[in-house]
Amino acid sequence: MIHASGDTIAAIATPRGRGGVGVIRISGDAVPSLFGPLLGKRPEPRHASFGGFLDHHGQAIDQGLALYFPAPHSFTGEHVLELHAHGSPVVLDLLLERLIQLECRLARPGEFSERAFLNRKMDLTQAEAIADLIDSATAAAARAAQRSLKGVFSEQIHALVETLIELRLLIEAAIDFSDEEIDFLTEAKVIDQLKAMEKQLASIRSMALKGQRLREGATLVLVGRPNAGKSSLLNRLAGEDRAIVTPIPGTTRDTLREAIQLEGIPLHIIDTAGLRDDATDPVEREGIQRTRAAIAVADVILLMVDDNDVKPDGALIDALPDGIPMIFIHNKIDLSGNAAGRVPSDRGIKVRISLKSGDGIDDLLSVLTHQLGIEPEQEGAFTARRRHLEALEVALSGVLGAQRECQAGSQDLAAEQLRLSQRALSEITGDFSSDDLLGRIFASFCIGK
Repeated sequence: MIHASGDTIAAIATPRGRGGVGVIRISGDAVPSLFGPLLGKRPEPRHASFGGFLDHHGQAIDQGLALYFPAPHSFTGEHVLELHAHGSPVVLDLLLERLIQLECRLARPGEFSERAFLNRKMDLTQAEAIADLIDSATAAAARAAQRSLKGVFSEQIHALVETLIELRLLIEAAIDFSDEEIDFLTEAKVIDQLKAMEKQLASIRSMALKGQRLREGATLVLVGRPNAGKSSLLNRLAGEDRAIVTPIPGTTRDTLREAIQLEGIPLHIIDTAGLRDDATDPVEREGIQRTRAAIAVADVILLMVDDNDVKPDGALIDALPDGIPMIFIHNKIDLSGNAAGRVPSDRGIKVRISLKSGDGIDDLLSVLTHQLGIEPEQEGAFTARRRHLEALEVALSGVLGAQRECQAGSQDLAAEQLRLSQRALSEITGDFSSDDLLGRIFASFCIGK
């Protein structure tokens, strides 16, 4: 085992508060020495044993089930004992005090999972998947976290690393034996393999982006002139009257946030103050400033337009940041007489709807799902985090750099680019990770996990 700490740790593994059952988890070398003073007997491994949990006088603090998992066949790879007591906060605190008397210490957040990682019971993506499964907000996110926990993401990363290692060995061998008449790899063959790896990395990055959105959701910001229908759309998507709707321009002064699900995908919708240059009310002007701040963090901008407004919104569009996908929503077709649905546009995706009658809403939802690029039931979907995407970007950049160096005849620089790519991928699974990175990751876990 890599983990060398002699500490035996303990924590409550169930949520705080009253409940039918409360679980305390203990892990470490000293677990077998707890059996006598705590249980009065040695429990049979991997069998539920009913009995009392004893204080220092030998009196029962509570009665319940004890489960013993000997090392290395446990979650952490160490000796693990679980106490299933009644879910009273007082009882659980008394049991923790008893364990501290027996020289256990309180576990840090995520320390059980950290020990499982350090003892090679799982890699880093699988450890993170545990936290993602606990935090999953939708069924689709939970299924994706389960796939990551089973190693779907890890297997793809390990396969890429193996391919990178083989390419590095061949390139470096060609450098070391450049004077020998040995044809390890022709330049064309190396570049072909690098291009194939580029496609693999791009594909995995695309899946990781979808996995990140399944985990974190996507932020949609409603933008437009006053009275275009932004608040009405928020209410329609939320299924309740969350925003005040009036014919008076500038009704929405602050940003309103609502969380919904679309086909199992968590979405964070932000309704904003209407954008206009002639606002005189200081409160409305502050709302407009907050609108611009919300736009900066948007994954997709929903630009609401009154379908009866013949004045172009070019100035508004030009004021929006580049690089953020945008859907033009033309509302109030019940007044303009235009047909509902998606229509061709040279400035982006355009959908005509009527929030009053509901016409075109299904078309809008379909366009939105397609724009986000997520299929909740996609085969092999897995959860991913922002750090995974950043590492994949670095790896892809290294592979592209290796292609350029090979074409320029610089094999030594190509090998260095591939080394950087391999290191980035190894950071995803934890085969190469700094202590600082591990500390940040596991500190975000809940105590007892």
